[in-house]
Amino acid sequence: MVKKNKFYVTTAIDYVNAEPHIGHAYQKIVADALARWHKLKGDEVFFLTGTDEHGQKILKTAQEAGESPKEFVDKMSKKFEQAWKTLNIEPDRFIRTTDKDHEEKVQEFIKLMNKKGDIYKGSYSGSYCIGCEAYVTEKDLVDGKCPFHPNAQIKELKEDAYFFRLSKYQKSLLELYEKNPEYILPEFRRKEIINRVKEGLNDLNMTRTKFDWGIEFPLEKGFVVYVWYEALLNYITGIDWPNEKFKKLWPADVELLGIDNGWFHCVIWPAMLISMGIKPPKTILINGFLTFNGKKISKSLGNAISPKVMVEKYGVDPIRYYVFRNFVFGQDGDFSEKSLVERYNNELANKLGNLVSRVTALAEKNKIEKTDNKLLNKLKLKEIEKYIDNYEFDRALSEIFLFIDKCNEYVQEKKPWETKDKKVLYELLDSIKAVAIILWPFIPKTSEKIAEQIGFEIKYSEIEKPLKVKDIKKGEILFKKIEL
Repeated sequence: MVKKNKFYVTTAIDYVNAEPHIGHAYQKIVADALARWHKLKGDEVFFLTGTDEHGQKILKTAQEAGESPKEFVDKMSKKFEQAWKTLNIEPDRFIRTTDKDHEEKVQEFIKLMNKKGDIYKGSYSGSYCIGCEAYVTEKDLVDGKCPFHPNAQIKELKEDAYFFRLSKYQKSLLELYEKNPEYILPEFRRKEIINRVKEGLNDLNMTRTKFDWGIEFPLEKGFVVYVWYEALLNYITGIDWPNEKFKKLWPADVELLGIDNGWFHCVIWPAMLISMGIKPPKTILINGFLTFNGKKISKSLGNAISPKVMVEKYGVDPIRYYVFRNFVFGQDGDFSEKSLVERYNNELANKLGNLVSRVTALAEKNKIEKTDNKLLNKLKLKEIEKYIDNYEFDRALSEIFLFIDKCNEYVQEKKPWETKDKKVLYELLDSIKAVAIILWPFIPKTSEKIAEQIGFEIKYSEIEKPLKVKDIKKGEILFKKIEL
């Protein structure tokens, strides 16, 4: 029996102090497509996402809502889980940092790190950003404000604290970045992190005392674990560290996150792992910021950016398709409804939808005869694979749609409605099969509809297997034209 490759993909877990929006969704859609891509190739896949539910911001927001923190996070976490279901995102585990197994394993991790000598007690004073829930230095601020939370209060705080000896791992981190150039992607993000680490590292204050909504610190009562320290551990607690499942899946192949989380994931997280003798993830993949119709995504945009509302307006697959086709992964992008509608009409409806509709309508009325599919030679599979493996999703989809164009041109050139050429129809149906299979990670519902209509399994190995001839019936229109 051939041993399967494993593929473990994670995302940043979302802070539940506000409603889920299309910015959160982007990262989860990408992770879901990567998970589906590897499933398609026959790998053993595990996909983890979830919610981050402790900390001062959550406590404050719950109090403002007149709810206990637990009531508040239970309600909000469900909204995130439901939002991802709406977008056909299928994680293998949706972890919550209030899950009992996570809390227990965080405490276990801290006790072991303490035995290694990498935790000590001291006191800390400095500027604290309520938005980041982190201490900040003058270098972190722009005109005295946090660049990620310009409206958040910067407070001067002083407290007794336990520290993780982060400074001890500066050299180890720089070696990690040098030996593993794919550790931080895209490349320009890697350079930013390396330059900051070269400037020197301060030890990490890993506890808080001013509030109690968090995991109890196991070394002394009266302290809770700093939310960022414990939240990062979800990537291993979610796969049952340190037991068999963890040993099988770790290290993570890809961890997806936003640039505002870059420092925590690219510096603090690998240092914590190195301290414990655990390999860091293979790749930290950083996406850029999204705006919505040219505006910064914020609470004030409210319902306009809700995944549920967007799906009701445009459908699941068009949204999934758009975020891959329209954004260069790693760079900032604007989620424009005008642009979405244009791509929907021009590409999904006019090109893919029209091809499937015309060919199945002709196949319903005419006999099909199996033949060698020379048309399929124009599908550049190796290039598409390379683009997806390099996270160049826009280029992969561009290449797939170039082939769809060739199929549409072939229909026009061969005119099967006049010639009744049974072999041409077979070539076209077999080519549609290949397109549907390779599009499945991006637009799964559409691919599944085509597979059911034409009669094939969605497996990568099926692309090069000839389509079995069966009676075809023209189905419903895949993409009805829409107006903005």
